[in-house]
Amino acid sequence: MKNLLRLFAYIKPYLRRMAVAAVLMAAVAATNLGLLWIVRDVVNAFLHKPDPAALNAAVLSLVGLFVVQGLLTMGHSYLVAFIGQRVVADFRIRLFKHLQTLSVSFFAKRRTGELISRLTNDVTVIQNIGTNVPIDMAKQLVTLVGGVTILFYLNWRLCLMILSVIPVIVFIGTFFGRKLKRLSTHIQDRTADTTTVVEEVVSGIRIVKSFVAESHEEGRYIRQLDQMVATALSRARILAVFIPLITIVTFGAAAGILWYGGRQVMSGAITPGDLIAFILYAGILIGPFGSFAHLISQIKEAQGATQRVFEILDMQPEVADLPDAPEMPRIDGRVAFHQVSFQYTPEIAVLKEISFEVQPGEMVALVGPSGAGKSTLIQLLHRFYDPTDGRIEIDGIDIKTVRRASLYRQIGLVPQETILFGGSIRENIRYGKLTATDDEIIEAAKSANAHDFITAFPKGYDTIVGEKGINLSGGQRQRIAIARAILKAPRLLILDEATSSLDNESEAAIQDALDRLMKGRTTFVIAHRLTTIQKADRIFVMDKGRIVEEGTHAELLERRGLYHHLYTLKLAGIEE
Repeated sequence: MKNLLRLFAYIKPYLRRMAVAAVLMAAVAATNLGLLWIVRDVVNAFLHKPDPAALNAAVLSLVGLFVVQGLLTMGHSYLVAFIGQRVVADFRIRLFKHLQTLSVSFFAKRRTGELISRLTNDVTVIQNIGTNVPIDMAKQLVTLVGGVTILFYLNWRLCLMILSVIPVIVFIGTFFGRKLKRLSTHIQDRTADTTTVVEEVVSGIRIVKSFVAESHEEGRYIRQLDQMVATALSRARILAVFIPLITIVTFGAAAGILWYGGRQVMSGAITPGDLIAFILYAGILIGPFGSFAHLISQIKEAQGATQRVFEILDMQPEVADLPDAPEMPRIDGRVAFHQVSFQYTPEIAVLKEISFEVQPGEMVALVGPSGAGKSTLIQLLHRFYDPTDGRIEIDGIDIKTVRRASLYRQIGLVPQETILFGGSIRENIRYGKLTATDDEIIEAAKSANAHDFITAFPKGYDTIVGEKGINLSGGQRQRIAIARAILKAPRLLILDEATSSLDNESEAAIQDALDRLMKGRTTFVIAHRLTTIQKADRIFVMDKGRIVEEGTHAELLERRGLYHHLYTLKLAGIEE
C-alpha cells in the first residue's frame, strides 16, 4: 500500500480534473437513483391509483434525466481517458529518465525484455488503480450512500437485510485478495520473461537463422508462454470463484427481500411500486458490492506492478556525481592510473593495481589475450564503472570528482560492436553533435569515407538504417559510427579497433581519417589489427588483469615475451 500511496505524486497535477470527473461520475450515479424513483411513481400511477397526469410528468422526467445522464457520461468519460493517458505518460517518462541515470552495471545484470515489460505492461496495470478506480469509487459511494438512504426511507427492515451481507463480502474479499496479489505479481514476471524472449530473438534474428535455431526459440517462447498462461489460469480460477461467490451472496439477499417484500405487499403494508423500487434499488446496490470485489482484485494486481516499477525507481546509480561536483575543464589529455584495481564481483578481481601515465596526444594500444581486462580498463577510463581501489586522473583531476556529463562530452567512443539507432543516417551521425548543421554532417561523413556510399542510396542521408543498423553492411555501420565520433570532435578518443569491420580497400582511407582525428588527441585503442599495433606510440600488454609489458612495437618484439608470442600468433592467423 505504501507504493500505491506513492502514485499520488503522479496524480497530483491532475487532481482538479479528477475532482470534476468524480463529481460528474457521482452525478451520473445520482441520476440513476432518480430514474429508479421515477419508475416507482410510474408503477404506482398504473397499479396503485391510476393518474394520467402523474404518468405524463413521470415519463417527461425520465426523458429529461436520460438526456442529463448522457451529457454527464460524455464529460466524465473524456476526462477519465485524458487523466489516465497523461498519468501513464508521466509515469513512463519518469521511469525512462530514471533508467538512463542508472549505471552500466545495472543493465549488465538485467535483460532488455524485462525492462521493456516494466516500462509498458506494469505501468498500464498501474493506470487503473491510479485513475479509473478512484473516480469509479465516487460513483459507487454515491450509489451506496444514496441507495441505502432511500431504502431506509422505503422500508428499514428490508434495508437491514441487505446490509447484513456486507461483513460476509468483506471476509470473502480479504480471503481471496491475498492470493490475487501473489498471482498478479507472478503474471507480470512471466509477461516480462516472455517479452524478453521476443526481444532477444528479434534483435538476434540473423544468428537464429544462421544456426537454424527457429524450433529451439519457438520452444523457449512456448515454455515461457505456457508458464504465463498457467499462472493466469490460476488467477482466473480464483476470480471464477471470487466474483460469483460475491454475486451469490448479494442475489441471495435479493431473493430474501423479494420473499419478505412480497408478503408485505399482499398484506397491504407497502405498495407494489414501493416493492419494485426497493428491488431495483437493492439491485443497484449489487453494483457497489460487486465493484468492491473487483476493486480488491485490481488493487492486488496493481500492488504487484507498483512493487516491480518502484523497485527500479528506488535504485540508485552505482556511478554517481558527488554533491556539488564541478564541471570538467577542457581536457588536454594527460591520463594517469594510480594503483587501480577493479572487480565486478567480490570473488573475481578483473584489474589488479594498474598504474601508468599517458601524455597528451599519445596513442596507446591495449593488447592481450581474451579476458585480460582491456575492455574493463577502457570502461573505467570512460567512467562507466568506478575503480574498486585506486584513482584515475585526467589532467591531474580525479574523474570521480567532476560531473560525468562534462567528462563524457569530451570523450569520443567508437566501439567494435557498432551501435546505431533506428532513424536515418543523418540522425545517427548528428548524434555526435545534436546542433550540427547538414554541412558539418556531410564533412564528417567525408572524413570517415562514408559520403560516397551514403549518397549512392536513393534517399541519401535520409536513408533509414533500421533497428541497430540492420539495413547497412558492417563496414558501413562502422564508418557512420566513426563519422559520429569525428563530428563530436572529442579531446580523448577511445577506439575498440574502429577499423576491424572494414574491408582492406576501405581500411586505408578510414585509417587516414582516424589519423587526422587522433592528431593532438590522447587515444586509447583496443588493438586487434597489426597495422594499428605497429603505429601506436606505446603498447600496454595486459594479462590476467595486470600490465605485464610496456613499450613500442619494436621494443616489445625484442623482449620476446607475451607480446612477441601474441604477435607471432597473429602473423600466423591464429587468434588467442
